[in-house]
Amino acid sequence: MSALTAAELGVPERFNAAVHFVDRHLDEGRGDKVAIECGGERVTYAQLVERVNRCGNGLRTVCGVQPGERVLLLVLDRPAFFYAFFGAIKIGAVPIPTNTLWKPADYRHVIRDSGARAAVVSEEVAPQIRSIFPTDIPALARMVIEGGGRPQGSAEAAFDDLLAAGSPSLDAADVRHDAPAFWLYSSGSTGAPKGCVHLQHDMMVCAELFGKGVLGIREDDRCFSVAKLFFAYGLGNAGYFPLAVGATTILWPGSPAPASVYRVIAEHRPTLFFSVPTGYGMMLAEAPPPSDFDLSSIRLAVSAGEALPPALYERFKRRFGVDIIDGIGSTEVLHMFISNRPAAIRPGSSGQIVDGYEAAVLDDDKRPVKQGEIGNLWIKGDSICECYWNQAEKTAATIQNGWIRTGDKYSQDAGGYYWYAGRSDDMLKVGGQWVSPIELENALLEHPIVQECGVVGRADRDGLLKPMAFVVVRGGTVATAELAEELKAFARDHLAEYKRPRWVAFLEELPKTATGKLQRYKLREMGERLGRANISSSRAV
Repeated sequence: MSALTAAELGVPERFNAAVHFVDRHLDEGRGDKVAIECGGERVTYAQLVERVNRCGNGLRTVCGVQPGERVLLLVLDRPAFFYAFFGAIKIGAVPIPTNTLWKPADYRHVIRDSGARAAVVSEEVAPQIRSIFPTDIPALARMVIEGGGRPQGSAEAAFDDLLAAGSPSLDAADVRHDAPAFWLYSSGSTGAPKGCVHLQHDMMVCAELFGKGVLGIREDDRCFSVAKLFFAYGLGNAGYFPLAVGATTILWPGSPAPASVYRVIAEHRPTLFFSVPTGYGMMLAEAPPPSDFDLSSIRLAVSAGEALPPALYERFKRRFGVDIIDGIGSTEVLHMFISNRPAAIRPGSSGQIVDGYEAAVLDDDKRPVKQGEIGNLWIKGDSICECYWNQAEKTAATIQNGWIRTGDKYSQDAGGYYWYAGRSDDMLKVGGQWVSPIELENALLEHPIVQECGVVGRADRDGLLKPMAFVVVRGGTVATAELAEELKAFARDHLAEYKRPRWVAFLEELPKTATGKLQRYKLREMGERLGRANISSSRAV
């Protein structure tokens, strides 16, 4: 099947995504239906429309946001995320959902790169922005504090005040379906986030092709995503998928700790459940109460973010009787473009191409490889981002004639199933999030005892990839298990939690080529040997 365009999927030329995903439900009689559940809070579709309108008006009047200007969203998974995201889109502005686990340096880069005029920030994350606002980010004119926190200074405002100041009526900006709607920042090979510019029609394309075409999502579904809304994956799972059909989304702003996940499932009874392989592994590791956890409400579980090991699928299916369909998507394509199906699961594979997309496995000269051989995965579809913001060369190298090079190595079997073989570069996918070895190496090199270091991925006992650091210490330093733990803590203090090394091993020297380049494949081999020997740290190899 060839790739389907937005027009072929029924998207009109003039199309504002907020009208389709929010306003439409009043016309279709869903005003009293619950759109969002978050703890004890319930938000109906009528309330969602009103608050989106108030937020859009408030962004204009309180923050001075104009069409085309960017609004940073650093918001936990609460209803306010929807108000700000669709409120910005409705006035023709461009929201940028942003990772709430980053450090100030990451936010500084994104705000400077995007030229964001305003930011809506949950009170729990506000200190990270305040540490750089306004000195390091002078273009950011206004920060709105969500979650009940008190504003500090004239440049800050309370989210509740912004809603109160905004009219409950708002006419949507008249925009084309291929106008910019929102950006998502994706990490590249250097670890520096780059802005993927997504268009008004992109969410509808994904909702039609994957949400309806693969999940069979319907109005009576209840969606719970452990992956947060700031992810492209979570934005579909808990955001525009349920809103596309008038279903209910279940939000959880807290950590993905298994006890919390099980509690949300027990209290809210989702029918569609979304997580990443690491999350499924954590759930299986949680000791059950006297009787096992009840997942009987879930008709289908979904996995993405990294390859799902067959053993995890089998263990989850055996314990809970729930199928997990694994697949692959990307920030650039917005959601899943290859996936297993509920009635066609091949454990260990990423599944088959999602109808409406095209895939090609090519060699480095862009020639098709033979069936079963590994090549570079290219994808074509109408949800691919328009470009990387301010990165013309990277855009030209990655997006060509409607196709995008995903950066993944894949093979395809005779049944049309795709099998993941690794990344084309050295980036690591940890818990569904990209980790740059260079960024972690640079952080560890700031420790006074570290002379050199190299970071690679190593599989944990569930077969999931985690960072492992090989360190050469400065002369006179004794490599010990205590020092390894100190380096892990040092990395945790300087980087987001998921980027820290899970293991540290010490070497007398790093393996390098004649020209001085690090030979990462040799470090991977060492990591595999240490894994087989069950050595966690401080061992010279």
